[in-house]
Amino acid sequence: GSFYDPGLGACGVTIAEFDLAVAISHILYDSYPGYTGNNPNDNPVCGKLITAYYMENQVTVRVLDRCTSCQIDDLDFTPTAFEALANFDLGRIPMTWVWDS
Repeated sequence: GSFYDPGLGACGVTIAEFDLAVAISHILYDSYPGYTGNNPNDNPVCGKLITAYYMENQVTVRVLDRCTSCQIDDLDFTPTAFEALANFDLGRIPMTWVWDS
């Protein structure tokens, strides 16, 4: 997992640094069941919840964006969401995650 400077997400929602939100890999986003590929704002994955784990920390985040540089299981967090898991100095962390919804 890593973090990024959010803005207007692929789900059509403006994401702020303090939102508990995440971008999933383009691979997962584009192949999510029910997504037609026509309008990314209409992807059924938008708004789904994920809980990510790193060491003893965990954070639940909402899928609001698509990460073009991510590998299939990577997550790109808002700064606030990342900070709930680890110190910014780490930059990238080997976390695990599960779908909540």
